[in-house]
Amino acid sequence: MKLFRMTMHTALRALRRNKLRSMLTMLGIIIGVAAVISMVSIGQGADAEVQKQIQSLGNNMLMVMPGATTSAGVRSGWGGVSTLSVGDAVAIGKECPSIASVTYFKRQVVQIVYGDQNWSTAAQGANPTYQKVRGWPVVNGSFFTPRDEDTASRVVVLGQTVVDHLFGPGEDPVGAMVRIKDVPFRVIGVLETKGQTAWGQDQDDVVIMPFSTAERRVLGTQFVGSVDMVFASAVSAGALSEAENEITALLHERHHIQPNQENDFTVRNLNDIAKASETASKVMTSLLLSVASISLVVGGIGIMNILLVSVTERTREIGLRMALGAKSRHILLQFLVEAITLSMVGGLAGSLLGIASAQLISYFASWPTLLSAPAVLGSFLFSGAVGVFFGFYPARKASQLDPIAALRYE
Repeated sequence: MKLFRMTMHTALRALRRNKLRSMLTMLGIIIGVAAVISMVSIGQGADAEVQKQIQSLGNNMLMVMPGATTSAGVRSGWGGVSTLSVGDAVAIGKECPSIASVTYFKRQVVQIVYGDQNWSTAAQGANPTYQKVRGWPVVNGSFFTPRDEDTASRVVVLGQTVVDHLFGPGEDPVGAMVRIKDVPFRVIGVLETKGQTAWGQDQDDVVIMPFSTAERRVLGTQFVGSVDMVFASAVSAGALSEAENEITALLHERHHIQPNQENDFTVRNLNDIAKASETASKVMTSLLLSVASISLVVGGIGIMNILLVSVTERTREIGLRMALGAKSRHILLQFLVEAITLSMVGGLAGSLLGIASAQLISYFASWPTLLSAPAVLGSFLFSGAVGVFFGFYPARKASQLDPIAALRYE
């Protein structure tokens, strides 16, 4: 223990003699550690944000959309023809054991007017289970009921973006009368803020009304009972694949699709989308991490270079210590301690800089970041390993000097 304290004291004294050189040597480690922590924080923050946006669509969700169709040699794209119906949605809920609940909606861009304010938004006609399947609470008022659906009541629930553009600060929208395509509606609720989807769509820029009301009074339709999309919630995350197969088989039967025919619908598993996004994010984070790690390697090379210079400068000192009884292992330990001190102090400073950088990026660039304790600890420990690895060769070279030759060195 006494030997270690003496070695530490000698090593630190040697580093203090060349403060500027020691600081510049640590700079590569500082930048490397800070870059690693910042890059990992950005990558994990982006991944968490995407997962949050996907989950905001609903839990264990399957989306069923109209697919491409071909009629008289003319091929239509997604949504070009209404191939899904209310009957399809009802059948999915009744005949697919792996499905917990189903909702459907019809969507169209409309102009909503309140007093002297107006706003262009997406109007959705949906059934009352829409709120449950989407997991979308009402923060003010209430959602419409099955009775509102049966009677085609002229009631609407507003997204927060619509509220912000139509109503003044502090004004309660519940109970207000708005007009959509010159049809008066009473606002009965305001939905909780959901934010943007992973593909940049503002989910809060929406007006939701009973499906029957939308079909009869506002949106109209070419085919009565047609829907733009069906959302189905599986009983569990593990049942998603089975639920997807059940829906596909059921719609094949209902739409009379033969084995050699192309589907006129598309079933998308949001969990698969989330996993694909997570995989892409991990690949990007690994790439950023690899690039940032280069700075650590460069910093390690800087430590090796400076220690080699230090060995040359202190050859006579090393020879004198050996002549007075210092063993080779004492010299080896001294230079290793110097290398580790440089790298660990640099690692600590880099960790603080990396954490601060991640916070600043999040604040000024409004970019989601998520600090990772394993990344911070791993970067710090890796900086110490860099010191050991790159400091060993100069330390070993110093320990193997011939005392007589070292004393004669000019």
